[in-house]
Amino acid sequence: METGKGKKIKQTVDKMFVILPFEKDFYKRFDYNVEFVGHPLLDAINDPVYKNDIDSFRNTENISDKQLIAILPGSRKQEIAKMLPVMLTIIEKFPELEFVIAAVTSLPKDFYENICAGYKVKIVYGKTYLLLSNAKAALVTSGTATLETALFGVPEVVCYKGSSLSFMLAKKLVKINFISLVNLIMEKEVVKELIQKEFNSHNLFLELSKILIAENSVEMKQQFVELKKKLGGAGASAKTAELINKNLKS
Repeated sequence: METGKGKKIKQTVDKMFVILPFEKDFYKRFDYNVEFVGHPLLDAINDPVYKNDIDSFRNTENISDKQLIAILPGSRKQEIAKMLPVMLTIIEKFPELEFVIAAVTSLPKDFYENICAGYKVKIVYGKTYLLLSNAKAALVTSGTATLETALFGVPEVVCYKGSSLSFMLAKKLVKINFISLVNLIMEKEVVKELIQKEFNSHNLFLELSKILIAENSVEMKQQFVELKKKLGGAGASAKTAELINKNLKS
C-alpha cells in the first residue's frame, strides 16, 4: 500500500512540501526528493492569545484552583463515545486534581453531558489550546492532538481503542512501531501509548501517576524541546509560500 502510494505521488506531483521530518525519508525510498518545511502548529501555538493568565481562564470557565488535567477524547462522535467513558473512570482516584474535557463545538453539549453524568469533571468548548496552556498533564486520544499537547509542553498519556478488526487490518497494512506523532517523529517512546486492551482504567491510573511525578515530568518536557527542534522551528507557512513562489518563477 505504501509503495503504491509513494510511486503514484512521484509520478503525478511535480513538487511536494511536507510538514513531518519522517516524510522526507519515506519518499527517499522512491528516489523522490521532497522539501521538509517544518510544522505550522509551531506558529499556531505561539499565538499570544494562548499565553493567558491562568486565573482568567479559571474564572471564565468556573474552574477550581486545583491543578488541571486535560482530557482530549478526540473530535469524532464515535471516537469520543469509545474513549471518554474509560478516561472518566480514573477521576475519582485523583480528588486533588481538576479534570477538564476539551470538547469540540461541532457536537451538541448534551452528547458530552450524557457521557459525563455522575462524574466530577468540567467541560470547555472550543478552547483546547487555552486548556493545554494551563494544564499540568493530559490524557489524549491518538491523533494530531498528541503533537499539539507536546508542543504546549504538557506531559501526556496517549490512548487509542478501535474495533478489533480495524486494528488488525491496520497493523497488516501499515508497519510502524508507534501510533502517536510524538513517538513517530522522535523515533522512540517518549510518551506512553495505551492501545486496544492496554487502554483501561488500571493502566490509565498508573501512567498518569507516573507523569505527575516531577522527575518524570521534567524528563518528558525535555524530550518535547527536542521534538520542537526536529519539527524545524517556526515559520513553516511563510517558508512554504516563499518556496512555492521560487519554484513557479524557475
